Amino acid sequence: MYVRRILDALGKDPGRVVIHRADEAVTAGRLAGSVRATTALLHSRGVRPGDTVAVLTGPNRPLMLGARYAVHLLGATSVYVRSMNPRTDTETFTVATQAQLLQDLRVSVLLVDDESAERGTWLTRRVPGVTALTVPWGTGDGPAGPLPARLPEPRPDDLATVEFTSGSTGRPKMVAQRYDTREELVSRLAHGLDPRGPATLLSVTPISHTTAPMADAVLASGGRVVLHDEFDASDVLDAFERHRVTDVYLAVPHLYRLLDHPAAPLTDLSSLRRITYSGTPAAPARVARAVELFGDVLIQVYGTTEAGGISSLNPLDHREPELLGSAGRPFPWVRVEVRGPGGGPQVERGVSGEIWISSPTVTAGYLGDEERTGTVFRDGWLCTGDLGHWDRYGYLRLDGRVGDVIKHGGLKLDPAAIEEALMRHPQVRQATVFGVRDRDWVEQVHAAVELYSGAGHTSCDLRGYVAAALTPEHTPVRVSVWPKLPLTPSGKPDRAYLRSVSPPDLAARDAADPPGPGAPATAGHGTDPPYGTAARHGTENRHGADPPYGTGVPRVGGPALSSPRGATARADPVRASGAGHQPDHATSRTRKGVP
Repeated sequence: MYVRRILDALGKDPGRVVIHRADEAVTAGRLAGSVRATTALLHSRGVRPGDTVAVLTGPNRPLMLGARYAVHLLGATSVYVRSMNPRTDTETFTVATQAQLLQDLRVSVLLVDDESAERGTWLTRRVPGVTALTVPWGTGDGPAGPLPARLPEPRPDDLATVEFTSGSTGRPKMVAQRYDTREELVSRLAHGLDPRGPATLLSVTPISHTTAPMADAVLASGGRVVLHDEFDASDVLDAFERHRVTDVYLAVPHLYRLLDHPAAPLTDLSSLRRITYSGTPAAPARVARAVELFGDVLIQVYGTTEAGGISSLNPLDHREPELLGSAGRPFPWVRVEVRGPGGGPQVERGVSGEIWISSPTVTAGYLGDEERTGTVFRDGWLCTGDLGHWDRYGYLRLDGRVGDVIKHGGLKLDPAAIEEALMRHPQVRQATVFGVRDRDWVEQVHAAVELYSGAGHTSCDLRGYVAAALTPEHTPVRVSVWPKLPLTPSGKPDRAYLRSVSPPDLAARDAADPPGPGAPATAGHGTDPPYGTAARHGTENRHGADPPYGTGVPRVGGPALSSPRGATARADPVRASGAGHQPDHATSRTRKGVP
């Protein structure tokens, strides 16, 4: 079991620092001690396989790992109930939602930390049968105490975790993951770690969700983890140097902000082995710039919460301009089919269709939603809900979402195509496109953009640019400009929030609500309120919002009739980047004032 492998690794050197968070350095002995003490506490309260234990702690706190490991040592199910893929305190579920989740999941024990203790007490009063316990968090570096005798082994089909992803109705979907799937994830990630030595993983996304299996693999392999509560470009660059980070997972907007940071070219990047990025499709021009800055360490991953990793673009692929707009090739253990509507027969190469996958990393389904489970999971296959096609090289290309198509005037418009056109404008840093129904229920095209500093524009500039690049029908009726595009907790453009603040009746809004202080500039019609910290639901985790899978030799899932220059050699990404030596970009480049 993966937790026992982690404990074995921690036991080899109890004084070794294995987790860094802010000014806190957690030793192997302290983490192992917390795991064993929490296991004993839960066991004494009768937790056994089949029980569900909820965890409510701050995001990216080290003791959250210890809590989950203890739950899994007992063969029980762990569920993190702070939020869907939480990033900050403002993204928490409401107390009412948490109480409902505890009831729906039949939680018996709620593990809390100090900052969550008060809410935990309130929840136990509201939900009968739930006991709140504080996660033990000692200070010793010595050998950890023994585990309870005769711990039960979970069955492969027992549920290990329940994770949340956003649903179309606003209520979180509960995604169930079995123990055999969890083992598969951690084992594959551990097997793919760079052989040059123990890894140092930087996690700027929640360790409770996105990067959890990657952290497990690193700790089981004798590495260490650096935890940041949220993404900050300056802090990330500092961590690269201070902690000699080897691996990092970034959402695409995070990658962009690193590229735009003035200190990035002056930062010592020589320790980096793998930068895995995902979450949304990335602009090829921006990816090419990332290759120039970081060298042969970039890996793009496409995946979903339900599927895990599906395909990847490895470091060699990043040297081929023709491939930068693709989602790469499927991982060796993943089968991909591009099918007709409703899961029909496979379509021909070059024809867009629904992406279906079969993989040992696919989750068990949605708890409490048999209808949705039956629709999405069929006969060993998962419908991702994404649209895509195989290109002439046998690489997967994403064409949007089945549900994201904007229906306007009898036409079906793909937001991704409009976003791509806007991103080609030299003044646009990032763009997202979404549909908004007017008062006649006609869906209109809206866009929100983030411009480069000092950029000037007019409504006609951006709208006319899209019309010239595509068709007049693709032209947004409104383009709002934001200092920074609002993001979901998982780092994706927050279409749900943007849609909620976009006026359905443009003429009425223009007349009644002139621009005011704090509102973003607008190209086109209307104004928006500033993006704040109001509670909101995120969008679906797509294009790899799940644990990075930057290893292995992706298997061609479609016909590869030709190959771009140099793309025939499909080597392991780690070895492709030059195991045993650093690429040319990795010479010592230290920022001013940093030794």
